[in-house]
Amino acid sequence: MRGFFGKRKEKLFDLHNLDFDKLAFYVLPRFLLEIVRKYLRLEIEGAENLPARGKAIILPNHSGWAGFDAVMIGNEIFKSKKRIPRIMAHKGFFINTELKIIARKMGMEEASTDNGVRLLKKNNIVMLFPEGEYGNFKPTAERYQLREFKRGFVKMALQANAPIIPTLVIGAEETHINLASLKLTKYLKGQIIPIPLNILPLPAKWKIKFLEPITLEKYADVDPNDGEKLLQIAQEVRVQMQAQLDAELKKRKYVYFPTEDEGSNKTV
Repeated sequence: MRGFFGKRKEKLFDLHNLDFDKLAFYVLPRFLLEIVRKYLRLEIEGAENLPARGKAIILPNHSGWAGFDAVMIGNEIFKSKKRIPRIMAHKGFFINTELKIIARKMGMEEASTDNGVRLLKKNNIVMLFPEGEYGNFKPTAERYQLREFKRGFVKMALQANAPIIPTLVIGAEETHINLASLKLTKYLKGQIIPIPLNILPLPAKWKIKFLEPITLEKYADVDPNDGEKLLQIAQEVRVQMQAQLDAELKKRKYVYFPTEDEGSNKTV
C-alpha cells in the first residue's frame, strides 16, 4: 500500500522525466483503470493467445469515439503478460511538441509502416486499429459493422514476420455514443470528427477477446509493395473478424443492466 499511496519520487507532471510506463501502466492502472474495469464489468477471454515474449500485432476493431479501447486493451496486455504494447496512433497526437511528449509517454508512436516494422523487429507488441478513425468515429447506429481495413498492418506483418492477433472489443460502442461523423473539407481535408452524445462513459458491459494468432506464412512470397494483394489479405482478415464479432454479439445477453436471472448467473 505504501508503494501506491506513498510519496512519489518523481513529479507526476514532469513529463520529460516521468517514464511513460510509470504513467500509463503504474499510476493509472493502480487507481483509475481498476475503477473503470469494475464500472464496465470487463470480461477478458483469450489472454492465452498473447505472447509472453517476441513480436506480435494486436489488431482490434475500433469503436466508441473516446479511444477507451486502446487504453483498456493495453492495460489488459500489461496485466496478463507484463508487457507494454506500443500503440500506433493518429498523427494528430504528434502535431506539436507538448502533445508529442504526452503521446510518447503513453506508449504511442505515430502510425506508419516504417515505425511499426521498426518496433516489431525489436520484438515489441504493436497495437494498431486497421479501420483508423473511420472505425471509432462511425455513428453508433452502425455499431460493430467493421469499416474497410487499411493494408498497412499486412505489410508490417510480412516485413517483420510477425503474427497478427485479431482482438474483439464489445461494449465500447455503447459506452460512448456517437450521433454522426462530420467530414472536414476546407481546413483539414480528409479528416473526420465525431458528434458525441455523451462525454461521461455509460455503464455498458465490456468484453475483450483475443483471438488465435494469424500467421502469413502462406503469403511469404507476396511482394510487400503489391498494394492490391495486401488489400486482398486485409479484406480476408476483416471478414474473419466480422464473423467472430457477429458470433459474440449473438451470445450477448445484455448491454447495460442484466435481468435478475442473468445477474445471478453472469461471469465477469
